[in-house]
Amino acid sequence: MARRPGDDPAGRGLTVAEPHPGFDHGRIEKAIRELLFAIGEDPDRDGLRDTPARVARAFAEQFAGLGQRPEDALTTMFDADHDEMVLVKDIEVMSTCEHHLLPFHGVAHIGYTPNEKGQITGLSKLARLVDVYARRPQVQERMTSQIADGLMRVLEPRGVIVVIEAEHMCMTMRGVRKPGAKTITSAVRGDFRSSEATRAEAMSLILRG
Repeated sequence: MARRPGDDPAGRGLTVAEPHPGFDHGRIEKAIRELLFAIGEDPDRDGLRDTPARVARAFAEQFAGLGQRPEDALTTMFDADHDEMVLVKDIEVMSTCEHHLLPFHGVAHIGYTPNEKGQITGLSKLARLVDVYARRPQVQERMTSQIADGLMRVLEPRGVIVVIEAEHMCMTMRGVRKPGAKTITSAVRGDFRSSEATRAEAMSLILRG
């Protein structure tokens, strides 16, 4: 049975979507088959015969974010009359480096101060917003800013802070081969940028074990 947008077979609250209109399953299969030839493999041997189709199915999920917008994730707002910081820590991030098409993974921390109406969004929606931008070819720096800007545009909060910590397989599996090295990026908007106290409070909560 086909998955519906928002379904999560693993029950982890992640966004799983149908392939976007530009996704070409057959073309991916042909490309992967040709890639196997190019590295000196035999795509017709038993272990690889179904690999092009498997990769195409994996790509449909891995790059589903290309067909999504932040509005697709932040679908719910509540009148909570709340004017203090909301922070969600340790949101799982799984993305693909656009330079080598190798994965990078880690966690995202997202905080915001509600808009003047005191409106909030569902906590799981912040995790879905991360997926919108993680499930596409990415660089961590851009993704961090995209999450912050998407949240600002849709919720119109007074401020946003996004911090992402990730390990990149392009540093672990190849090149300098330094497993365990983490890249940390941040994006601050609104009162998190203008108020040193607000920013310091958020960072203390993020860094607290």
